[in-house]
Amino acid sequence: MLLIDKYAYFNRLKHVHPLEKMIFALSLLLFSLAVRDTTVSLITFTVMSAFIIFGAKIPISYYLKLLLLPGFFVLSGTITILFSFASKFTSIPNVWWSWNFGSWQIFISEDSIKTVIGLIVVVLSSISCLYFLTLTTPITVILYVLRKLKLPSLLIDLIELTYRFIFIFLDTAMAIHQSQSSRLGYSSVRKGIRSLGLLISSLFLGVFQRSEQLTMAMNARGYQENISFIDDSYTYSSRNWLITIVTLVSLFFIYRYI
Repeated sequence: MLLIDKYAYFNRLKHVHPLEKMIFALSLLLFSLAVRDTTVSLITFTVMSAFIIFGAKIPISYYLKLLLLPGFFVLSGTITILFSFASKFTSIPNVWWSWNFGSWQIFISEDSIKTVIGLIVVVLSSISCLYFLTLTTPITVILYVLRKLKLPSLLIDLIELTYRFIFIFLDTAMAIHQSQSSRLGYSSVRKGIRSLGLLISSLFLGVFQRSEQLTMAMNARGYQENISFIDDSYTYSSRNWLITIVTLVSLFFIYRYI
């Protein structure tokens, strides 16, 4: 079991109705993406991070590790926005930094800095909303809500099987990598590249075999294009709905009047 999935099953908000958590996270996500305001995004990120760390009791060190991967992609993607090229003789207002080479200049303007900061904040706020839902709600519970919303059963089954095969994929990759490392398969760059190629080829073959075995097991148990689940019982909380409404209304007034 992945650590992120373990926290989804064992956190202080696991007994909260999943529909309440989904509406809270998705409503803040959509509002933050719709207004694209730096202040609203910062508040959204702070609120969701507080619920994750203090409400669900997710370790802050693990939460920061989760933010590193998307943060790396965001920073690498914003480099092209931050730096601009122009002719050396072009007059550019509000230049924060520039460097000339030949007849060209590389520069960073105040507008590009504001754009990058706004983009990073909006992305972080969106990621925090998704992490809140992921770290507090297991996938089976999310599928429970989707079934209650009358989504097509085929779509729900595909989501469940895809999520299952992610674990199979990672488990097989870790087992192969551990076996290769014990045989000094990564002791040099040349051996590492060769071992990585063998890992990728063996990984896909192993996953295909596991998928065939899973299909045979499901057919042997009478699978008829519908995976059955045992649903847990949840109760709605007026306090949680009040928190959602107050948070959304507060963000709206902050965006509208501040």
